[in-house]
Amino acid sequence: MLQLENVKMEFGHNVLFEDVNLSLNPGSRYGVVGANGSGKSTLLKLIAGKIAPIDGEIRYPNRYKISFLEQNQFEFEKYDILDVVLMGRPKVWELLKKQSHIENIDNISTQEGHELAKISTELERHKGYGVETKAASILHGLGLESNQLHNKMKTLSGGYKLRVLLAQCLFSQPDILLLDEPNNHLDLQSIAWLGNYLEQFHGIAVVVSHDHHFLNHVSTHILDIDYETIRMYNGNYEYFKKEKKKERARKKQEIAKQEKKKKEMEEFINKFKAKATKARQALSKKKQMEKMEEIEIKRSSRQSPIFTFREAGKSGQKIVYIDSLNKAFGDKQVLRNLDLKIKRGDRIAILGPNGIGKTTLLKILIGELEKDGGTIDWGQNISYGYYAQDHSEQIPDKSTPYQWLEDQFPLESIGTLKGSLGKMLFSEEDMDRVTASLSGGEAARLVFARLTLQKTNLLILDEPTNHLDLESIEALVETLKGYSGTIIFVSHDRYFVDRLADQIFEMTPTGYQYFSGNYSQFLNSKGQDYLNRDIDLSIKDSQPQTDKSSEKKKQYVQERRTRKKEHSRLKKKIGQLEEKIHTQENRLEEIDDELFSESASSDHNKLEQLSQEKEEIENSLMDLMEKWEKYHQKYEDLENVLQEFDEKIAALKN
Repeated sequence: MLQLENVKMEFGHNVLFEDVNLSLNPGSRYGVVGANGSGKSTLLKLIAGKIAPIDGEIRYPNRYKISFLEQNQFEFEKYDILDVVLMGRPKVWELLKKQSHIENIDNISTQEGHELAKISTELERHKGYGVETKAASILHGLGLESNQLHNKMKTLSGGYKLRVLLAQCLFSQPDILLLDEPNNHLDLQSIAWLGNYLEQFHGIAVVVSHDHHFLNHVSTHILDIDYETIRMYNGNYEYFKKEKKKERARKKQEIAKQEKKKKEMEEFINKFKAKATKARQALSKKKQMEKMEEIEIKRSSRQSPIFTFREAGKSGQKIVYIDSLNKAFGDKQVLRNLDLKIKRGDRIAILGPNGIGKTTLLKILIGELEKDGGTIDWGQNISYGYYAQDHSEQIPDKSTPYQWLEDQFPLESIGTLKGSLGKMLFSEEDMDRVTASLSGGEAARLVFARLTLQKTNLLILDEPTNHLDLESIEALVETLKGYSGTIIFVSHDRYFVDRLADQIFEMTPTGYQYFSGNYSQFLNSKGQDYLNRDIDLSIKDSQPQTDKSSEKKKQYVQERRTRKKEHSRLKKKIGQLEEKIHTQENRLEEIDDELFSESASSDHNKLEQLSQEKEEIENSLMDLMEKWEKYHQKYEDLENVLQEFDEKIAALKN
């Protein structure tokens, strides 16, 4: 067990979180959520021991090993890719190096023979045999090919180097695994593989991610950094969202109830403070009021950007027609005879594994790359805006957010430019920071600030959800749903594709497929979910249903039947509770009327009886409401479970 006791962390004079008390257990997977800058990465660094808390302490289990995915990929440039992964277990790697060195000697001496025997014994003790195969398997799962494993790290792109570091973390067999946005540089298949890997992980996994679907399928708990503390929720991201919303609503109800009670007490005090017979009761109620603790709703650190895209005039019906498009980089043919027609109003998602040419296609469309062959025929009156996956391509280091926008929109007023940055959550101080110091999330929002100032009828977006927090992604989706122009986008975010796409263009190593319809309809036609983290996402034709899947379906149906009975019982209990609550609330209203009637005010005994009855009913109502909330939460949880079973059963039918 890993324990955080009264942990506090500050950044400058700002409290990120304090009074944090958490117990993290092996076999559990903790998704960390919070606004950009709230302290998600800081929490991981604290657990990893990279930084120390301002206050409190972190208690670790005995004989533990931590593995933390860091962005230090350039440290290993001169090493073979496979060796970088093997370094995750330093002792084994050292033994393998010594073994390889001796085995490559032409004439091994007796002493070297003894040394080999010792190494063999040590490797067996450290379970070091077959580790190369295991390391290669992890690399393959993360999208690297067998023929790459003995290449140097420097031959890989930055994104693939991070995959190798992720493989190193997983290979190291840690007791505590810390991953900070691991799926930013992964394609759909690799994300699916990682999700499956984590589900089988027996240690403590703490994962920062902005991918709704990934968090839902991987997380057993959510750690929410908000209100200057960290709170743990049992369940996945969807459960957390509902529960947090209910908590805030309950808090508001408590405040309203307290205000109502205060008002009643004030009325009583004002009415009876001048009467000698009631003065003591009035004084008592005044003291009760003074002792009442104010119920406070702290300000949330969650803030959503405001995306407002300026729309240009209507484009022609034809946006762009692509015919027999080809592109190669040296000997590598990336695009081959690609055909695609995009019409006004399409929201087309371009899907496929990394390296298949998705970004290349977008860059050819905007003229940033030259095509090798084929034709691109644009329609009339097209005004496009482009969001690049790599922000460094667009934002110079030696500038400020305000200067960068002003350089591109010199005719816009100061108010408009600052307003655009403000909507993207930049403070006045942030607007004058050096752009090189911006975080990934800040750089992403800056690019969107520029995009919102352009007049467009076509948006071309390359992985727009990378570096955005969950609230920002939700806000972006809602705005894009109301955009009347055309959208072409690349994304590996299931939530984003689900909510936005009405056309799918699938790019695979064997060819291309265009599908007119949303993602669900595409899945029905394909028979395989490319964004589902629960299945193997290797690109292949759908397979016939096996006996094993038939047994699985039977098991799901039985489990669903059991849960449905429990669901019905809870519904009945909730109905009974609601009747009791309704009856008691009616009686409270009657008592309130009687309390302020003339007959009650002149009858001391009756007033006492009514006050006592009211207090008893209010206490009873609190108990009933707690039970109702408890049962209702279970009821909603079961509804989600039933829906999941329905989806699983439907998937096995296809």
